[in-house]
Amino acid sequence: MTSQPMNLEQLCVPGAYPGLHLEAHDLTESGNGILEIVIRSEKTLNSVNAEAHRALTQVWRDIDAAAGVRCVLIRGEGRGFSSGGDFTLIEEMSNDFTALARVWREARDLVYNVVNCGKPIVSAIHGPCVGAGLAVALLADVSVAAKTARILDGHVRLGVAAGDHAAIIWPLLCGLNKAKYHLLTGEPVSGEEAERIGLVSLCVPDDELLDRSWKVARKLAAGSPTAIRWTKYALNNWLRAMGPTFDASLALEFLGFTGPDVREGLSSLREKREPHFAEDAPI
Repeated sequence: MTSQPMNLEQLCVPGAYPGLHLEAHDLTESGNGILEIVIRSEKTLNSVNAEAHRALTQVWRDIDAAAGVRCVLIRGEGRGFSSGGDFTLIEEMSNDFTALARVWREARDLVYNVVNCGKPIVSAIHGPCVGAGLAVALLADVSVAAKTARILDGHVRLGVAAGDHAAIIWPLLCGLNKAKYHLLTGEPVSGEEAERIGLVSLCVPDDELLDRSWKVARKLAAGSPTAIRWTKYALNNWLRAMGPTFDASLALEFLGFTGPDVREGLSSLREKREPHFAEDAPI
């Protein structure tokens, strides 16, 4: 006996996805509508702890199976989209093999779950956008950034390889040269520059971000579900073809969590100083 998939209303039960607030909008008589996901941890600028990381991974599989979801809009609460993984989670990963293996699997599943989610996804990006939040924001089908958004892949600053989503999506969006520049140097990208190089779909003035994002979400929700979802499925084969590259990058990132550079990177971030990494690498 198989359990029935959830519907839109059941997805929005408070507390079901720690660190995330889910709300249904524009409901029709049949219960169909737009699902809004808000990354919510304002005290830490929407950083992602262990529970939130697990929730951000699982929610896309549930959305894909759920009835009534015509489109998803994801955004961050307050001053930014997400400031990335919290320091406690990073420290746990560098000291505990079981935690490292668990988060590796979640990081892998997060990317593939977003890629394989049939429902269209819109991201509304403002303020800092880092880590697992950045993975979702850029893997969304339509990414809308505020001009002052600060997009940053901070892996090299932490002392690990750029895994997560970077190798699977950045070269396709902005080209290999731009991807290498930002991923190797860790230099942030503004919303305006992100649109110029093709890293995001649209850039709008900060005060127009939510209006424009909702306009896109409502247009997708009003379209033919089969036409939109099947077009997305076909286009995302570009990302599926990059699966081996992504798997290698993620493995190398998590190998880095067993080495000394990540401990120095984390210490320097906590102490707000420049890192002093090893002078050479074993390979």
